[in-house]
Amino acid sequence: MARKKKAESGGGGCPGWMATYGDMVTLILCFFVLLYSFSTMDAKKFEAVAASMQSAFSVQPGGKTMSTASAVMEGSLRENQGDTDRPTDSDQVYNSNRVLALVQRALKDDMKSEEITVSVNDRGVVVAISEQTLFEEGSAKLRPEVLRILYKIGGVLEKLPNDISVEGHTDSGIPERSVYIDNWGLSSARASRVTAYLDEITGISQNRLRAVGMGASAPMVPNVSEENMKLNRRVDIVILSVHPVR
Repeated sequence: MARKKKAESGGGGCPGWMATYGDMVTLILCFFVLLYSFSTMDAKKFEAVAASMQSAFSVQPGGKTMSTASAVMEGSLRENQGDTDRPTDSDQVYNSNRVLALVQRALKDDMKSEEITVSVNDRGVVVAISEQTLFEEGSAKLRPEVLRILYKIGGVLEKLPNDISVEGHTDSGIPERSVYIDNWGLSSARASRVTAYLDEITGISQNRLRAVGMGASAPMVPNVSEENMKLNRRVDIVILSVHPVR
């Protein structure tokens, strides 16, 4: 009886899925070697690589995985990416000087004496207005003639994003001919009145305004003479810096 021939077995080699898996691992390895070879990843180059990988893995358009990955990789490979949008000290000095110029331009006809001064310090831009310009002695009622000046200042303030601190100051003497029994009450009332007027005439959000009574705690000059004490009786309108200058 003739012996049946043994059925021929299939060809040797690895399963088909393993070859596909090996190709994928190789592509991923090449991808990360390419990333490592770049000291700084350029966004356009990465998009080209991402498109190539999309095609290699047969990823269909519609998902956001690769597009968001490009933004993440760009941010992670750039040095100090998180500090890019933060203003530097030099930027802040420039911004304060710009605000200073705006205020000086608005008050150019009113800054002819020491009764109104504009300066820059580490907190921001300070508009100092003397008691003689703003109020009667011992009073927190605004003089009619100062309303025009405050209106000009308000026109500048409502164009800016900065917070504003209105700070009342007195000399070290006891208030005379006043309904206020001490300097804290007088300085607080004056700061509040100027703040309320700025709120009335401008579109500034109340969240950006604050009134502070400083009393005699922050003199401009030592209270050693009547002339110095006169300078210390004032209201400061402080246009605060976003990041104080160091």
